[in-house]
Amino acid sequence: MWFTKLSSAICFMTLCLSHLSEAQNSPQDFVNAHNVIRAAVGVGPLVWNRTVASYAQKYADKRMKDCEMEHSYGPYGENLAEGYGNLDGADAVKMWASEKPDYDHSSNSCVSGGDDCLHYTQIVWSKSVHLGCGRTKCANGWVFVICSYDPVGNVEGERPY
Repeated sequence: MWFTKLSSAICFMTLCLSHLSEAQNSPQDFVNAHNVIRAAVGVGPLVWNRTVASYAQKYADKRMKDCEMEHSYGPYGENLAEGYGNLDGADAVKMWASEKPDYDHSSNSCVSGGDDCLHYTQIVWSKSVHLGCGRTKCANGWVFVICSYDPVGNVEGERPY
């Protein structure tokens, strides 16, 4: 009896989370998640661009077979994420934004000395004004998310804002 109730509760939670996850993948969800982070540092909003989004979705679809975290080396700046289960777009943006503490604005560098803040700086790159994102469920069960930015960010020697 307790197993049936527990099983039903888990099944219900999975369905709810799955539904909630789908609600976080619309173009506006991606835009909103980015623009909250940009506004916090005084950077203007991104707007959804269908051409950029089409590019991102085509690349996400290309990664469907292997889910490799490999950049497209296309004409746009980009952030990539992958996760198991129901990784949604808003979660991917939060993951990239979590690198903020590693960015030192005064030195315009990653505190770690590596590139552990470049996802964050791409999000807040003030010259980037167009956004397009894609998401796909990979053959291995993982989810691949890409957001593309136009113009490209993280230009050597320039500050994000």
